[in-house]
Amino acid sequence: MLNRRHIRIKVMQTIYAYTGGEGDNFKADQTFLLRSLDNMYNLYLLMLSLLIELQKRSADHLQKTQKKHLATSEDKNPNSKFVNNEVLNQIKDNTLLKQTLEDYKITNWELDNEYVDVIFKELLSSDLYKDYMQTRTSDYKEDKNFLIDIYKEIIAPNDKLYDYLQDQNLTWTDDLPVVNTAILKIIRKLKLKSPEKQLLPELYKDEDDRAFALDLFKKTILNQNKLNEAISEKTKNWDADRIANLDTVLLQMAISELTNFPSIPVKVTINEYLEIAKEYSTPKSSIFINGILDKLVKEYEEADKLNKTGRGLM
Repeated sequence: MLNRRHIRIKVMQTIYAYTGGEGDNFKADQTFLLRSLDNMYNLYLLMLSLLIELQKRSADHLQKTQKKHLATSEDKNPNSKFVNNEVLNQIKDNTLLKQTLEDYKITNWELDNEYVDVIFKELLSSDLYKDYMQTRTSDYKEDKNFLIDIYKEIIAPNDKLYDYLQDQNLTWTDDLPVVNTAILKIIRKLKLKSPEKQLLPELYKDEDDRAFALDLFKKTILNQNKLNEAISEKTKNWDADRIANLDTVLLQMAISELTNFPSIPVKVTINEYLEIAKEYSTPKSSIFINGILDKLVKEYEEADKLNKTGRGLM
């Protein structure tokens, strides 16, 4: 689920918030980094459980409609197509997911069910829902496409839900796009007979990714003085106060990655930090960072300091 760019962003946020020096104990900050990464899985489970709650909310709505004092014939025999959506029921009935939700104590929607109501009301008033409910039966493909559409058009962009998640955990706002993409990808791949574990992907692609997060953090923090010297050497004509603090962090990380991670291509490192700068720093930061890194790479190449292994890594 996690990709390397998101790992870099998490490391960047942790280093940016770090108040110690090169020789200080940063164990608490390292713990924060790992917790921040692990919390992304909680968000994944929370968003997946929202689909289950919408199905439950719909079933409750139908039941109340049938029990109206002056129920019409349509009220007594409501369209249960959404409640019977095969993909929703596949998610709801997944025993492995049920156990995982219990293990992770994902009970937010029981306590804050007004947000389920917000999404459900928006769903009922949408053209997507009205078109889907034109008939009373469907097949697995139609059910899946409908679920994908409501997730993309109604759930993912909902502002109230976004604000709620931000209040629950500040780091979740950065995690949400990755989580939403993961959920949509998994739903698209679901089949009627999919294994239960398909709904529970691994947080890290492999152990190398977790190790990368820790190594990048530690090697940047432990060499801050040396990294800052390299940056200062290339920014002599710049007023230090004009260099954004975040740009300094991104340069520290990029230089650390260039010199300490031989399997990562130079172009990949540079492109990743330029993209992060565009998203998180000032409008001109990516140009500034690119200029500094370009000079350093040429210098390192001439001094044979990059030590990249494998073909095509320069």
